[in-house]
Amino acid sequence: MKKEAYKGLSEIEAKSLLSKYGPNAIIRKHKNSALKILLNQFTSPLIIILLGASIVSFLVNYLQHISDFQEYIDTILILVIVFLSALAGFAQDYKAAKAVEALQKMAVPRAVVIRDHIQKVIDSTLIVPGDIVVLNSGDIIPADGKILEATHLQVNESSLTGESEAVGKTAGDEVYMNTFVNNGKALMQVEKTGMRTKMGKIAAGLQQDETPDFFKQEIAEVSRKLMYISLVIIVITFVVGYFKYDLFTSLMLAITLAVAAIPEGLPAVVTLTLAIASKKMMKQNALLRKLSVAEVLGSVNVICTDKTGTLTQNKMSVTRFYCNNIDTSMKEVSGKLDKTTEMLFKIGAVCNDTKIGTDENGNQKILGEQSEIALRKSAEQFGIIKEDLLDTSIDIIDEIPFSSERKRMSVIVKENNTQYVYTKGAPEVILDLCSFVEVNGEISPLDDALKIQILEQNKKYASNALRVMGFAYKELKNKDEKPEENLVFVGLQAMIDPPREEVKPAIEKAHRAGIQTIMITGDNPVTAQAIANEISLHSTGVITGPELDKLNDKLLFNKIESGIRIFARTTPFHKERILSLMQDHGNIVAMTGDGVNDALAIHKANVGIAMGIRGTEVTKQAADMILLDDNYATIINAIREGRTVFINIRKFIDYLLTCNIAEVLLVLLLTFFVNLSEPVLLPIHLLWLNLLTDGLVALALGTDPPLKDIMNLPPRKIDNPLINNKLVYKIFLLGSLMSIVLFGTLLLTLQFGLHQVRAILVTMVILYEFVRITVIKYEYKESIFSNKYLVQALLVSFVMQLIVIYAKPISDIFSFETLTLYSWFYIIGGTLIGLIFSLLISKQIVKKYPEIY
Repeated sequence: MKKEAYKGLSEIEAKSLLSKYGPNAIIRKHKNSALKILLNQFTSPLIIILLGASIVSFLVNYLQHISDFQEYIDTILILVIVFLSALAGFAQDYKAAKAVEALQKMAVPRAVVIRDHIQKVIDSTLIVPGDIVVLNSGDIIPADGKILEATHLQVNESSLTGESEAVGKTAGDEVYMNTFVNNGKALMQVEKTGMRTKMGKIAAGLQQDETPDFFKQEIAEVSRKLMYISLVIIVITFVVGYFKYDLFTSLMLAITLAVAAIPEGLPAVVTLTLAIASKKMMKQNALLRKLSVAEVLGSVNVICTDKTGTLTQNKMSVTRFYCNNIDTSMKEVSGKLDKTTEMLFKIGAVCNDTKIGTDENGNQKILGEQSEIALRKSAEQFGIIKEDLLDTSIDIIDEIPFSSERKRMSVIVKENNTQYVYTKGAPEVILDLCSFVEVNGEISPLDDALKIQILEQNKKYASNALRVMGFAYKELKNKDEKPEENLVFVGLQAMIDPPREEVKPAIEKAHRAGIQTIMITGDNPVTAQAIANEISLHSTGVITGPELDKLNDKLLFNKIESGIRIFARTTPFHKERILSLMQDHGNIVAMTGDGVNDALAIHKANVGIAMGIRGTEVTKQAADMILLDDNYATIINAIREGRTVFINIRKFIDYLLTCNIAEVLLVLLLTFFVNLSEPVLLPIHLLWLNLLTDGLVALALGTDPPLKDIMNLPPRKIDNPLINNKLVYKIFLLGSLMSIVLFGTLLLTLQFGLHQVRAILVTMVILYEFVRITVIKYEYKESIFSNKYLVQALLVSFVMQLIVIYAKPISDIFSFETLTLYSWFYIIGGTLIGLIFSLLISKQIVKKYPEIY
């Protein structure tokens, strides 16, 4: 190539074009600012009601012209809870967003361009239309453009088409952004950059319709129901209180109920639980782009996955060879090779365009087409190294390159002053060029019977999805001799794109966990079936893209239901159709992949999973989760954490709402049946309880470890909400029991005085935490000591209550009296009664609803 003949753009022209067209990068349209993330924390109905309650509390005190700061404690505490919850949510969401942005900025490719007649290395984001880019083997193509000149150019377009084999390109052909040069070299002129490229257009389409977030919908629905129930109770209590007390006291009573009815710790606990799960997943190389994806991931029951680069390594390797009329596995060979077998691997090493180079991190790697890399490595396994041969005994004199028409490649070499031709290619083509065969070092004529035997072996390899190449050679005795005639056949090498080692056990775990794995690939059906067999992906057959087009949705779904798990020769639109079909039938679907061809389906999946190392930028942007190690098994670990998230969220909803229902019912009972000049429980008491129970204990409950058999359970059904019938019964029955026990204790101790009764009731609620946790742990067959943070939180909350009761003047602020021995007798006795009846009720509920989810 004559690079010196091209001037390229001037730096002034390039800067002008960069200003006109913008950076050569995929741009995210939906990017949340820090302020927007912060403001989003205040849009929850729970937060809105709490803010309203605090404002009312402040106005009540202000209208009463109260100047004592102590009277404003209710308002201050409410605001503190609201802003602590908001800041916790902001911190986690902002941290997650920044982590994703940092990942997207990692490893920005660089490119060599010709500007002002000079080759320059620049950041690929600075490339503009009109730039002339120098492409060499291993280079990432930085933009869309047209080839000006090419020498043996092979481009790997697997990130765009899903095919692992490189495609030959010549002058005038189009090349596309984010594909890469497997072999050869070229000059290209950039035509489109950034969002105008083929990849950019796909990325633009990905930023339109978002898949509904089931988890957010459920939390929002719970919030709305709590808000409506709270409003009704507040109105009723206000009306009753108005006739029983004065206007301001009834307003304060209503505020008390608002605080008691709404679990203001719910948003903070949900956020923290998701953040903890996200942190665990990050340590296991799974980066969540949205925290709420953690819970959705635990509900996945179908994984649709591409083959190339996801289930396989996108690297070919020789697994078997045929030589000396014997089919042999590479694993069976050891020791020194015989003469003919050594020649087989020597031809594969020398008749080979691969070379040693470096990747973008400067690490050494083999550059070239995957099948040639496989041949090189098979030879190196026996100590036959191309560079060593070329340095010591072999000189390559000429090369007859491979082409799709010739289906073969030859090199003419000089070894020990003798010239030879080494040839490799399609077996049937090589055999047609051969007149002789070498067996055990002896050369003899190649007859038709032996040809048929070799072709049968080739067919056998092909039926097992192995790509086969034939190898031959001859000595060139004179200059006029045609190099590719009357060759000596030496054997076959068969190779396959191997599956990742971790895929098979991961798919087996997924199967035990009730998760279907469906392979959707652009590769041929025979190869797809072979890979499926190796990774234990059982399928009753294979459906190709053209066959799929002939099926209506009903027939297609019936095929999947009957056990079809492999789809081959598909397009991205086929992937979307299968994905949508599974979603329409109530499945929660995850889509994994690393190429642009996966991006649309990844975006529309309930959980889109991209590969962090091999994945393209557009796929990472489309994904909900990024596998930083490209390890398929990481998905199973993430699903385990996702299931744990859901169970833990349900645990603390059970805990929080049961306690809050009990508090609401208790306040209602006190309002209707206890005639005192002021409410028994004041807002400060309810706020104090919420800080201890809704805060420390609930947050600790959200950190519970996974259940031992969690991956032997089926996924949660899509129509099974967070608060199901089982949880409703538990919350209502156990909450009612708790309120009755507390109210009964009050009636028995009312004679001790109002301040003593207040201390008794609040302390009993704190001790009742142990009752609720014990019952919850009983249901899930866990020990209360399985979570050390939970035990510590329970002890801390109890000690803090003791401090409030026994420390002056804190007890005066809370209107408490020091508890007497008789008071402790009633507290402990009432708590034990509550524990016994709670376990009995819970046992019956579990018997009626035995399922974990």
